[in-house]
Amino acid sequence: MSAIRLLVLGAVRRRARAHGYQVRSDLEAWGAHEWANARSGSIYHALKAMSGEGLLHTHETTPSTAGGPPRIEYELTGEGEHAYLSLLRTALSSREPRLDLLAAAVGLIDDLTRAEAIDLLRQRARAMDQWRARITEHVPADADLESWGPVGEVIGLWLHTADSRAAWTQQIIQRLEKGSYRMADD
Repeated sequence: MSAIRLLVLGAVRRRARAHGYQVRSDLEAWGAHEWANARSGSIYHALKAMSGEGLLHTHETTPSTAGGPPRIEYELTGEGEHAYLSLLRTALSSREPRLDLLAAAVGLIDDLTRAEAIDLLRQRARAMDQWRARITEHVPADADLESWGPVGEVIGLWLHTADSRAAWTQQIIQRLEKGSYRMADD
């Protein structure tokens, strides 16, 4: 799963129809070039690839006034809409997405209904709890991880990651439950 695919599909969807420069500008405005490595080349490559896969429909517009080729505008196909929502849902509900993918999904979370977003994040929270339990099932409750050397540090890192991600997930669930953000059904 790719953060670029999710971001590009989301940006095109939000505009209904957009050319590559608009998509790139939107992603840069979101800061995605810093946290998701959304650079020009990767954005244009994703647009072309997803057009070839049938996720985006292309429209040629008038030629450039500077003498260049016609600008191509993109819009989601039905398959593209399905792929976008599937990527978004998977990224929000999984405990494992890379941080760039999770950030992309959270940035686009308002494309879902409030109830669905909360449900997906609750699935993520349960997955985080299960992951934490698997990490600790072979570690004695009174274990001094520091005495385990580097292995103890690794276990401590994973426990800290599980705890901090679970806490963050609970916080966003609470904000959504309180009515934060304008969601698709608001």
